[in-house]
Amino acid sequence: MNSKDLILGRVRAALADGPETTDIPRSYRREFPPADLDVLIDRLVDYKAVVHRGADVATIVAGIIGAGTLVVPPGLPESWLPPEAALTGVESADGVLTGAAVAIAETGTIVLDASPDQGPRILTLLPDLHICVLRPEQVVASVPEAVARLDPARPLTWISGPSATSDIELNRVEGVHGPRHLHVILWEAA
Repeated sequence: MNSKDLILGRVRAALADGPETTDIPRSYRREFPPADLDVLIDRLVDYKAVVHRGADVATIVAGIIGAGTLVVPPGLPESWLPPEAALTGVESADGVLTGAAVAIAETGTIVLDASPDQGPRILTLLPDLHICVLRPEQVVASVPEAVARLDPARPLTWISGPSATSDIELNRVEGVHGPRHLHVILWEAA
């Protein structure tokens, strides 16, 4: 018998004399208010992300990346790339440009699900800059609404601002577990 079996056996024995378990209620929120883009922007800025709004994604991206290099997922719309964009592999890229699956206004969280316009998680971990394009219809008000839209079988990455952690003295350190800089483009397509 291994440790896992031993522990689970003890838990089962302790629960054997207890009351019968009942069904767990699953009456979560099912109706959602409209998402407020201003709330999302406020939360993103609070997390030290830079927010851009506009219809010309390629021009905004060019202004952010400058002469730097980008890595992009294979399904990224070509119209989002500046014509002069220098593309490279993830190991030498200055930044990454992706789409998103959903964004949550009340928490300022962006969720990636490895769709073709987002690519594998490694793309958003190595470069120091992440540029993420959001369409207004991808923004939801709350976490339950986001979860209802997401496919739990897909690999999900939840991003709340640039990568940051704190040391034992609570000094904030950015860029340890991912990009130090996050730019979010709210794409207001014409």
